[in-house]
Amino acid sequence: MKKDLENREDIILLVNTFYDNINKNKILSPIFNEIAKINWQDHLPKMYSFWASLLLGEHSYSGNPMQKHVELSKLTQMSELEFSEWIILFNKTVDNLFAGEKSDEAKTRAANIARLMLHKIKIVL
Repeated sequence: MKKDLENREDIILLVNTFYDNINKNKILSPIFNEIAKINWQDHLPKMYSFWASLLLGEHSYSGNPMQKHVELSKLTQMSELEFSEWIILFNKTVDNLFAGEKSDEAKTRAANIARLMLHKIKIVL
């Protein structure tokens, strides 16, 4: 039986596995690696803090991910297709690793964030 997301180590596993999947994905990898040119050593710790803050109440994240995604959308297509692919990968990653209330919350929050980002991007463009 899979355990639920419980601590920062679980968040790190989730984030690392998710972005490994992103980097193998033919739709999303080019956005992250060729367009945004993500520095993974900087990005991953920010994502650990982002998700730990949302799911564990850590309050360790500061930043404006919405603005970064709006800026990125001016450089490349970020439509329903890309956000749907992101959600599918996120949900599969969570489901492969964890099960429980926090895991379900992670998937719900991710879907809400993706919908909000797509909405904001459509307004700006």
